[in-house]
Amino acid sequence: MTQIVRRIGVPPRERGSTSGANCPDLFELADGNFAVIGTEATAELESELPGDASRADYERIVIITRETLVRAKADIPDA
Repeated sequence: MTQIVRRIGVPPRERGSTSGANCPDLFELADGNFAVIGTEATAELESELPGDASRADYERIVIITRETLVRAKADIPDA
């Protein structure tokens, strides 16, 4: 089982969440992968995927806010 190493970007409170909970978030995992908390949108967006994109049955399409990703940019490694 992998573990969360660190948050990528700033906490939800710094992005305007008054409760600091239930907001999109990004995390770096011990195995080098990333985990995303977002709004589940598979049914809504699957038909919109380009022809060269697909997802496995165990994968989901999630939405995160633009601000979440932009504020995480500085923490995302180049390689």
